[in-house]
Order: sequence, then C-alpha cells, then structure tokens
Amino acid sequence: MVKITKEAALRYHEMGKPGKIEVVPTKPYRTQTDLSLAYSPGVAEPCLEIQSNPQDAYRYTNKGNLVAVISNGTAVLGLGDIGAMSGKPVMEGKSLLFKIYAGVDAFDIEVDEKDPEKFIAAVKAIAPTFGGINLEDIKAPECFEIERRLKAELDIPVMHDDQHGTAIISAAGLLNALQVAGKKIEDVRIVVNGAGAAAISCTRLYCAFGARHENVVMLDSKGVITSDRPNLTEQKREFATSRTDIHTLAEAVNGADVFVGLSKGNVLTQEMVRSMAQNPIIFALANPVPEISYEDAMAARPDVLMSTGRTDYPNQINNVIGFPYIFRGALDTAASAINEEMKMAAVRAIADLARRPVPDIVNRAYHVRNFAFGPDYFIPKPVDPRLITEVSMAVAKAAMDSGVARRPITDWKAYRQHLRELMGQESKFTQNLYDTARSNPKRVVFAEGTHPTMLEAAVRAKEEGICFPILLGNDVQIRKIAEELKLNLDGIEILNLRNDSQNERRHRYAALFARKMERKGYTPQEAEDKMYERNYFGMMMVETGEADAFITGLYTKYSNTIKVANEVIGIREGYNHFGTMHLINSKKGILFIADTLINRHPDETTLYDIARLSASTVRFFNRTPVIAMLSYSNFGTDTEGSAERVAHVIKRMHSEYPDMAIDGEMQLNFAMDKDLRDEKYPFNTLKGLDVNTLVFPNLSAANSSYKIIKTFYEEGEVIGPIQMGLNKPIHFTDFESSVRDIVNVTAVAVIDAIVMEMKGTMRD
Repeated sequence: MVKITKEAALRYHEMGKPGKIEVVPTKPYRTQTDLSLAYSPGVAEPCLEIQSNPQDAYRYTNKGNLVAVISNGTAVLGLGDIGAMSGKPVMEGKSLLFKIYAGVDAFDIEVDEKDPEKFIAAVKAIAPTFGGINLEDIKAPECFEIERRLKAELDIPVMHDDQHGTAIISAAGLLNALQVAGKKIEDVRIVVNGAGAAAISCTRLYCAFGARHENVVMLDSKGVITSDRPNLTEQKREFATSRTDIHTLAEAVNGADVFVGLSKGNVLTQEMVRSMAQNPIIFALANPVPEISYEDAMAARPDVLMSTGRTDYPNQINNVIGFPYIFRGALDTAASAINEEMKMAAVRAIADLARRPVPDIVNRAYHVRNFAFGPDYFIPKPVDPRLITEVSMAVAKAAMDSGVARRPITDWKAYRQHLRELMGQESKFTQNLYDTARSNPKRVVFAEGTHPTMLEAAVRAKEEGICFPILLGNDVQIRKIAEELKLNLDGIEILNLRNDSQNERRHRYAALFARKMERKGYTPQEAEDKMYERNYFGMMMVETGEADAFITGLYTKYSNTIKVANEVIGIREGYNHFGTMHLINSKKGILFIADTLINRHPDETTLYDIARLSASTVRFFNRTPVIAMLSYSNFGTDTEGSAERVAHVIKRMHSEYPDMAIDGEMQLNFAMDKDLRDEKYPFNTLKGLDVNTLVFPNLSAANSSYKIIKTFYEEGEVIGPIQMGLNKPIHFTDFESSVRDIVNVTAVAVIDAIVMEMKGTMRD
C-alpha cells in the first residue's frame, strides 16, 4: 500500500478548489429564460405544487437524491472527539463516496453541539431539505439515543453508519467465512472485543442471522462484560455473559470460532490465535493498526480466515461496500426509514455477490486474474460495479416488502438499467446493441482463445446471449485457464489448429486460399502453412460461412492483421481501403471518430474512402451522419499538407454526394461549436447542424484523440474499434482492451453479421 504522508494529504485537500466537493447545476442556465425558470418568477410554480402536496418535493427538487452527512465530531475516525469543524474533511470525504459510488448527492453538515437533545432538534429542523440522513462519527452511548429518536420522529431514512455500516459488511463477511470454514452461525462461539456503537450493532446483526446470545462474549476496556458487573449501560447489559470463568481476552478466545475486533491495535497475540478452534475466523477491524497483523495471524494459524479494515490485505471490511447502495435503494423508493429488513437484505446481497464469478474490472484494478470465492476472497471489493445494482435493488425490494416504500418500483429490469446508466456502467445505446445482437446471435470466432481477457470476454458474450463463441487455441491450455478463472465453457466450441481433427478443414481452407491467391505469389504449400495461423484460419471460417464473425487483435500487430484481412476477406466493392472507427458515447450524445487504427498517412483517395465509410458506418448505427473533416486550418487558411488533401476530398464529396452533410477542412473547436462555426464561416454547408462524426487527417491525430477522451473523460463510454469496409464481419481489438471492450465489439460484430445476412437474403 502506498504510504500516505502528512504533506501529501494536506496538499491533496488544498490544491485547486479547497475541499473535495462542489455544487453543479443540473438545468440550463445560460439564457434569461433559463434563469427566469430557475428562479423568479418560474420557481413559484413548483413551490405552490409542493405546498399542495409535500410529496411533490421528490418530483420538483433534488430531495429524492440528497443525503445529509451529519456529525458533531465527537468520534471522528481514529481521532476521537476533535470537534465539529475539525471533522469536516471526513464528512466531505463521505459525501464524495456517496456521489462516486452511487450517484447520490450529499452535503456535509457539521453541528457544533454535544447535547443530544439540542443535536436532535438541529437535525430535525433541517430534515425537510433531505431525502435521507447519514449520521457519522458520533460517540457512544449518545449515538444510540440520537439515532433512535431521529428514526422515530422523522419520515425519511436515518442511519448511523458507524454502527450499521460495519455491521452490514462484517455480517456478510461472517456468513461467507463460515461457509468457507464449513461452520454454522448458530453453533459458533463468537468473541467481540469492543463495546462501542459498531460492536453493539455488529453483534445484534449477527444474532439476527442466527448467532446465539449465549455463544457471544463481549469485552470492553475492563475485560469480559459479565452480567454481575455493576453500572453497565443498557447496550452492554444486552450482551453481558453469565459465565464467571472468563475475565480476560486470552480466556475468552480459547476455543472460540470467531474473533471480531472493534477496539485497538495489537491486543490479540499469536498465542491467543493458536488457542482458537479449527479454521478460526478473525476480523481485526481496528484502523489503521488492527488487533493483530495479517502476517502474525497467518504465521500463527495458516488455516485462519482473516479480515481487516485495511485495503492492503484480503477481505477488507469497508463501509463503502454498503452505505451508498443502501441509501440508493431507500431514496429510489422514497422510503420513510431504513429498517432491519433493508439492512438484512443488504447483507444477503453483499454475501451473495462474493460467491459469484468476479468481473474483469475488479481483477484489473487489483492486478490479479484469480479472485474466486474462498479464504482470500469472501467479501466483494469496493470497485465491484455490480454492488450498485445488487445491493440497491435488494434494499429497494425490502423497503417495499416491509411497507416503508412510498414510491414503489414496478419495472425492475428498467430500474437495473437505470442504476447501470447512473454510474456509466452501461448506456441505453450499449443495451440496444446487446438487445439487437440477442435477437439473432451468431457464431463468432475468437482468435486468441488462450488469452485470459479474450477467453473471459467470449464466456461473458455467451452469457449475455449475443453469440455462440468458437475459441481458437490449445484446448488443454484454454480449459486450464478457464478453471483458474472459474469460467464455464459449456456450449463453447474450442478448435486446436494443431490437432489432427482439423486436418480436413485446414486442407480445404488452404486449397480455397491458394486458388484465390495463385496469381499473387502464393504456392499451395505456403497456403497450407498459413492455415496453422489463427488469423488466417479464423478468417477463412468466416469466408466459407462456417462462422459468421471473427474477433482478433490482442496479440497481433495491426500491420499483420491488415495484410491477412486484405488477402482472405477483401475490401468491400467500390472501395480501395478499409478503416476503423471508435464511438464515444457521452451525456452530450454519440460521437464517431475515424480512422483510429488502420491508415497511418492517408492520401486523398484514402481520406475519400474513410469519409464515405464513416458515413456508411454512422448509418449502420441508425444515425444521420454530420461529418467534419479536420485539419489544423479552416476552409483554406492553409493550402499545404493535410489541409490541402482534405480540401480536395471535400470538393469531391460535395460534387458526388451533394445531399451528405459534410464539410471541412476545419479545426476541432469549429467542428464542435456550431454557433462559432456559423458566425465565423456562414458559408459552411453544416449550418445549424451538430457534428456527430469526425474524420481526422491522419492516424496519429485520430488515435491520440480517442485515447485522450478514454483516459480523461470518465463519464463517457468508448466503443471500438469498429471495422469499416471489409467484405465480412472481421473486427479488431487491441492489447489494452478490457473484457467489456471486447464484449461490446462482439455485439457490433454480431449486428454486422445480421445486417450482411439480411442484405444477402434481399439479393437472393
């Protein structure tokens, strides 16, 4: 783990705009009409509607997506009672997590009041602003009464995350750890070291899932909490043990199955760990120093199932796995509370998620390929993109089932899609691609079957129902990798080109290829040799109709792929070149960029083909092309180099395709700003139109542009490369493509095959 220095932390919070959050407008505000609607006089109308029906606040304001992160700074992280103002950086950070993980807007509110009655009164007074209240860093025992009173007296969700967040995540982890250990929760002995807000809430939740009170021993700073100890708080009395034979932590953990530490660092020794039952479960959650280090626990007992609150060790208990999504589900149903049913639903959803195959994005984030349910992975990682759908939906359903939802969800498929779109995981455009491909799935050959990323993409594409995968590669190696990655290869065809079983097909392909290339320098033996190469063999499968589409590129250089595609598949009639396009899907719409991978230094004839292919491809995606051909100059301000070439192409396009919306040469800012373009160059043929297609003058410009967008514009989705101009659906990836990238390209390839099939049927 990277060491965080004081200087780095202070610089991070100070640089640019101080702090970590800001307010961003969600409605137009540039014109006088916009401002009149936003404020006076237009704002009066929603005010009157809300006065008539208070629930309309969820319709006309941000109440339904707004959470208050409220603290009095009496129990901040590991810092203790540092005061309301000093705790503000933590509350800002919590607000940031709400936004980035679940799309929930959050304001941090620091209340300088330690008196519980006055604090409760302050929160109640501001509650109408919010759809939910997240209480944070309030010390025990006051936090128990504060939360109880606010939950009873407010009609919006209230949750003290220090209590329930840790409880929910650790309960999910405990259920899974017990499954790995082969134990039942109702049978195990549990030791809880700590008796603060989190410890009490954790233990209550464990008991709700079946742990027995008589099997729980809780300790505070004075030792084991026994029923005969005087002056116990109500909360401690709840978990006081009647046993009189144990007083110390060492005595309590002897023979115990589970240790949950919510106390301070280095209090659990290796000797204590060795005294525990077989396959002991240790949740050492003190931060930043756990009750026992991961290394010491593993050295003491190799069979230990270990969890900490730290990111640099397996099975981190991290509240961010829960609270954003719990509030997301509560807000989306306009719930009046977060109740026990909703919390338990979150536990089950989190636990279930860890038992499923792990998405590629999670493995990539942690630079591994083998996360699988077991001792080192029984809690989902915070970056798992499925958390927002699985946990939020589970909480929303529980809110409805338990009767606290005021805005029931009726279309769960649409709600799942909405959540994915909210976090940029999937757009309606991508979903439409998948739906179209599912309507007529095709046989798709994946060239690099032994590449873990392509192998997983093929499996995911099959699971999505968009294709019938065919993997090329060593079948033994493919099955071994699949087993390591926990991938199901059922129904997936594997072809090992080196096996004798492929001899007939290789000979047949070689004969066809040799006949095609006999006047281009190929001998029959050379054609035979080529059929041992994945790209030649796979493309011949498509050429002969024994497959419908082909995906390649993770291993192969583009120069080689281009050569093979030209020889085997050939370029579409009417063109002399083919190219690739990337699609940028953003909140502002879809932008098509060409040529991003194939033609390094296009001359006029190449740019002419790229422009026409771009128009054809944009129409393929049911869009009307509006094309800007780019350069460093505008409409003749320079007459050399790329500017001259583009100008000549535009002249030809205007002559041959007078109805096509295309113009140039122009700089990028004029292409994207129609008002600026129309003001400075009123003669342009794109007047009043928004450009949706950019044709760059060379490969360096196009490739760099889409990669800049992909790197820095996190809210956009980049799909591609999309092949333009070959006779058959041959599509490319590159070595940095993720599983999701390849699945997206596969969907495009399937649609390409569907369209070609339809054209063939029409010709017949």
